[in-house]
Amino acid sequence: MTGLVVCAVVLAVAGAFGLLHRRNSGRLKVRGRDEERRLGAADLGAELGERATLVQFSSAFCQPCRATRRTLAEVAGMVGGVAHVEIDAEERLTLVRELEILRTPTVLVLDAGGRIVRRASGQPRKADVIAALGEAV
Repeated sequence: MTGLVVCAVVLAVAGAFGLLHRRNSGRLKVRGRDEERRLGAADLGAELGERATLVQFSSAFCQPCRATRRTLAEVAGMVGGVAHVEIDAEERLTLVRELEILRTPTVLVLDAGGRIVRRASGQPRKADVIAALGEAV
């Protein structure tokens, strides 16, 4: 009987953790440390957009990275002056460590000056990306 109780508790905790993780994955958030950091063309290896830049950190075997790439490219195509830059996290480990990128895809929304306005760890929704661009522009 004790084994069943332990099993039920473990399943409940794992289920709660899964729901919390799923709820927070891909949400564009503001972190206090990010507001101080500015990224430039030298950091990214590409020019910033005139109005905003969508930066995506990806890895070679990341399935959600492909869908994120399509979403960000579509949004960048819809909004004038917005650039989409994809960075291979494995090739740019120093930058990944500096920005505390813990998983791929991670998306950063930068304003025209390169200041990080929002960050999403996981695959963001298109509507959330558009809303974050509204703050950056």
